[in-house]
Amino acid sequence: MLLIAAFGTLLIVVATGLPLSRRTHWIFRGMDFPRLQIAVVAGTLLLFQLMVLDWKTGVSWLLFAATFACLLWQLWWVAPYSIFWPKEVKASTTNDRNGQLRVMTSNVLKTNRNSDALIRLVKEHQPDVLITLESDKWWQDQLQVLEADLPNVIQCPLDNLYGMHVYSRLPFSEEEICYLVEDDIPSIHLSLELPLGVRVRMHFVHPAPPSPTENTQSKQRDAELITVARNVAESGEPLVVAGDLNDVAWSSTTRLFRKISGLLDPRIGRGVFNTFHVNYPFLRWPLDHLFHSAHFTVTQLERLPSIGSDHFPLFVVLAYEGESSSDQEGLAANSADRDEAALISDAMDVSKADVPSPGNG
Repeated sequence: MLLIAAFGTLLIVVATGLPLSRRTHWIFRGMDFPRLQIAVVAGTLLLFQLMVLDWKTGVSWLLFAATFACLLWQLWWVAPYSIFWPKEVKASTTNDRNGQLRVMTSNVLKTNRNSDALIRLVKEHQPDVLITLESDKWWQDQLQVLEADLPNVIQCPLDNLYGMHVYSRLPFSEEEICYLVEDDIPSIHLSLELPLGVRVRMHFVHPAPPSPTENTQSKQRDAELITVARNVAESGEPLVVAGDLNDVAWSSTTRLFRKISGLLDPRIGRGVFNTFHVNYPFLRWPLDHLFHSAHFTVTQLERLPSIGSDHFPLFVVLAYEGESSSDQEGLAANSADRDEAALISDAMDVSKADVPSPGNG
């Protein structure tokens, strides 16, 4: 039993220690993802140790202490994504539809052919903006029926799992499709006008993940996210960044994104809202995100039912409250964070000036 407990503790310690490295290889960055799962395994292992270890020996206490320390460390990262944590974004106190921004994001899975399921969700929830990821020409053709209600469209159909489409009920301008870091990975940038007349700067991204089948390093993903963050940090406008980030909400990269950008995460204090993987409940992570400036509060945050993809759609209703909500605060960046962000961008030879700034002149 001691050997089993020792082996389990070793695995937990290694899994906890790997993300502490600054290495960008997928093996190290991949351990950012299952922090909640590692915490569950660590808690189970602690119960096992309590039942089987000989507490007269120092080794037993050492194993227990190491496992307990790992559990606390993992919980430190994921605890903000629970209902027990203070909310980072206030709940909306107004139901003025003219001030709402209803956003739905959906990684449709290119090979998925259940377009009717997504169309039904769109008709049910009536988003102002729908962003689809992995959408190719087939999906573009199927979703054409939505253009009666969402007539403002940006089309970027691709067959490489990184196609992207935007369908909007509201008018927008200065729209631009960019390839910031990789030549075949697009992002979309635009300035949207709310019925109130307020313009909202919006950035939609879907960087490639670090994995053995795609980029073996996280440098490309990190550079795209952090460079967008560096660009929007200089804006005082109402602003939204959304999409499939291929990164979990609690990773060091996403935390740095939040610090540098100054944007808020409506998940904080509300729940995890795991969007991937649909088919494996124990292996689910929050990969699809929406971050926004302090001009907004949150009316609704919901993970929608499966449409046959490996991702659940995410639906967020924001309420524009202008400067009245400016007392909301996220994570703050220091000089070390800003230096790290600059290094991440420089590593992939991308500048914050490469990111469009619609609505900012």
